[in-house]
Order: sequence, then structure tokens, then C-alpha cells
Amino acid sequence: MSSSDLARESYYQRTGARAFKPTAHAGGAWSADEQHFSPLAGLVVHAIDRWLAERPGGDGGLTLGRIGYDILGRIALDECEITVESVRPGRTIELLEATVVIGGRAVVRARAWLLATLDTSAVADSPIEPLPAPEELAPWAMDQEWDGGYVASVDLRRVPPTRRGRTAAWISSRMDLVAGEPSSALASFVALVDTANGIAVQQDPAEWMFPNVDLTVHLHRQPRGRWTGLDTTASFGPTGQGLTSSVLHDVDGPVGQAEQILTVRPQPR
Repeated sequence: MSSSDLARESYYQRTGARAFKPTAHAGGAWSADEQHFSPLAGLVVHAIDRWLAERPGGDGGLTLGRIGYDILGRIALDECEITVESVRPGRTIELLEATVVIGGRAVVRARAWLLATLDTSAVADSPIEPLPAPEELAPWAMDQEWDGGYVASVDLRRVPPTRRGRTAAWISSRMDLVAGEPSSALASFVALVDTANGIAVQQDPAEWMFPNVDLTVHLHRQPRGRWTGLDTTASFGPTGQGLTSSVLHDVDGPVGQAEQILTVRPQPR
């Protein structure tokens, strides 16, 4: 499939004011009849963007600084509805909550902190070094190690791992998040972050399962461009828990961090 064909496709199609139907490209890595969480995370930001744009006063000059997702259960590859509400209004700080419902059941709850937008360019700084540019890294065929429509849809450039659980990668997708709708740079960026759990694996996914039950993204600046950079470390503990931690980058440098708690268990036989 050519890049021009991919550019006309999408992860979701809008079916109502708050409803979306996933395409095959949103298919999950652990099961063919589930959604990969990565594009769904971006869809939630897309829904928040629209909710803010449509309310009186818009975003009020606030910028998303953190979004945390709790995955409440199986995310079927079916139509979903996303509702957004303000649970802590404010002029300089606001907390929003978004709920994803499939088949009458809440499958994801997300809370997003919006913070006042101010000019702090005079003190902007980070000690974190930028990643090598995407064009400096060789493409990695992630779909040779993982299944699913989402994995097959992305362009991934990875630093060759020197040990289990540690690598860095750039990810991009030429697909629309929602068919026929422009998405913000933030929504498109977040739509690729959950891929982190598959790029620096600790164990062979044919032998072990390690799905994440949450995703939390913190940002110290808003991302730009079409590439999401992940400098990722995955750790497994001795009692069934794991943690995937990523420093997030765009092509200009670091933008924040992401954390994913994992449930680690052997694949059923």
C-alpha cells in the first residue's frame, strides 16, 4: 500500500456528535478484535479539543499539561461514544474528565489538567538531550514482531536495542485520526505514545503478556510536527507488575514524559 493510499485512510470514522467507529487500522496488538489503545488515546484528545472549541469561551487560554487514562476493561473493535465534562472549572487551572463507552459500558476514563498559558520563554530549559533525528535511524518493521492493524499502519525508526527493555524510537503515521477531520498536533502526537510498550520489550510477547492498564502523559511544552519520539525503558518486577517509562520528544527536543503500568503474566497455553 502506497503512502498516498494511507493518507486517505483513518483510524476512526465519525458516526455521531460523540460517536466514532474504529477502522481495521485501529486493531490491537494483543487481540484482533480489540482496539490498540494508542489511537484511542489520541481520539480522546481530539474529542476534548472539539468540546473546548464548542463551549462558550473556548479553551479560556488554557493548555493541556497532563492527561491520565485508566483502562477499565476490554476495548472492543466496536463503535464508541466519548463524553467530556469539566469537573473542576477555573480560570487558570481546570480539570476535565472524558469517558469512553462501548456497548453501554465505560472502558476508559481520562482526566486532563489544563493550565494557564503564559510566556515563560525566558526560563524555558531542559537538561534532557534530544534524540537523533528520525532520518538518522533505520526503519524498523514492527509488524514482524507484533500483530494488528495499528502496528501495520505506523512508520517506525528505532535505535537498535543494546539490552532488553531499553531503546529509543521515532513513530509517525500518515493516516487521519478521524476521517475528514483535522486533528491538533497534540491529538496526533498522543495517538502514537502508547506504542512505547511495544518498542522496548523485556520478554518475547509470544511467551509473556504485559498489557498496560493505564497511560499518563505529562507535558512541559506542546509538541510540534508529525513525529513522536520515545526514549523508553521497560522494567518487570518479581510479583507480576511492570512499568514502561518514556521521555517524550518532538523533532525540536524533549516535551514531557509518559508512564504505563503493566500486568505481567505468562501467555496461556
